[in-house]
Amino acid sequence: MSLIIRLSRQKSPPPPPLSLHLTLLTRLLSTTSSSSNLHSRYSFKPPTSLSPKPQTPNPNPNPIPKKKLKPQYRPPSSLDRTGLKPIRSELPFDFRYSYTDSSPNVRPIGLREPKYSPFGPGRLDRQWTGVCAPAVDPKAQTLEAAEDPKLEEKRKMMRESVQGMPLTESERKILVDKCQRHKTKRQINLGRDGLTHNMLNDIHNNWKHAEAVRIKCLGVPTVDMKNVCTQLEDKTFGKIIHRHGGLLVLYRGRYYHPKKRPVIPLMLWRPHEPVYPRLIKTTIDGLSIEETKEMRKRGLAVPPLTKLAKNGYYGSLVPMVRDAFLSCELVRIDCKGLEKSDYKKIGCKLRDMVPCILVTFEKEQIVVWRGKDYKPVEDGYFLPDRESFDDPDDSPSDGSFVCGEEGRDSVDGTRGQQDFYSGDDEE
Repeated sequence: MSLIIRLSRQKSPPPPPLSLHLTLLTRLLSTTSSSSNLHSRYSFKPPTSLSPKPQTPNPNPNPIPKKKLKPQYRPPSSLDRTGLKPIRSELPFDFRYSYTDSSPNVRPIGLREPKYSPFGPGRLDRQWTGVCAPAVDPKAQTLEAAEDPKLEEKRKMMRESVQGMPLTESERKILVDKCQRHKTKRQINLGRDGLTHNMLNDIHNNWKHAEAVRIKCLGVPTVDMKNVCTQLEDKTFGKIIHRHGGLLVLYRGRYYHPKKRPVIPLMLWRPHEPVYPRLIKTTIDGLSIEETKEMRKRGLAVPPLTKLAKNGYYGSLVPMVRDAFLSCELVRIDCKGLEKSDYKKIGCKLRDMVPCILVTFEKEQIVVWRGKDYKPVEDGYFLPDRESFDDPDDSPSDGSFVCGEEGRDSVDGTRGQQDFYSGDDEE
């Protein structure tokens, strides 16, 4: 009997734990219909996720005020002309991007962009025509406006009022000595674009602190240094008192006052150059197509007259081409390493100054032909490599410039010496 009782005790399963009873009871309560009475019987509040309608939270009786956001910082813009009047300048000449590399006598055949003023919208009282901002008629709609004959007279009067009496030789030597490279670092560089409009403002800024400023000219404009000197004096109303190669000393004048300087509005960007007629035509005037092709082949085979360095001094290039035409009809100039626009501008200047006929620009070469009936130019005048601009009492009556002494030191500290160089020895 005791054995049976032991076996029955071993076979009977152990009682379920209490947690299992609670789990089953919870499932039963959740499935029965009496689950809606849980809150009334057992004070049970279901979670928000199980309630049919979400309960709105109690509003905060004391809400924290939100911080007002500051307006986003907006940097000042030079194009924002709200409430400002357009700048008015009394300068008696047309505003151009470059005064040395553009001529009012050459009319373009088209524009590369709409007539957007490089001075900015509404900043200047002159209208941009696509080439210049004329001083006479601000409402001009054509590419070129006729220049008022009174403008040249007005420029002459303004220049005389600023210059006063001419400098004496001793005063000129003192000013030139102050502009020596070892005495001052104040210098303006005139490069491939020539005398630009914004460079006029740089010159007047330098004249605030010194009576004369040193200008270093390199690149395409140095082919015609006479034009560079003329435009500098005409647009700044100053006086060139010394020149050695591409180095100039520009004097501001006896009665120049920095506070009474002219208003020069600045160009905010570089305008696109207009479209001009082609320099190289399909056939050269007076020759057939076969003769033109043969001449271009012979021109590329001719030994080069010289090799031009990038951003060099080309003041002796025109006399060299003229001398070469005395012995040969074709001249080739090696321009490897130069920008295409640079040697095209050089070829255009040679065509007008030598004069000659452009043959080709192929393979970075300038090939020019002297023409069938070539006559050497005898009355052509070119600036010498070195000269000093003295007072007009000692200068020739024809208005030409006077050469300085060859033994005197130049502004850059070198000795005066006539030589053709391409700028490699300049710093």
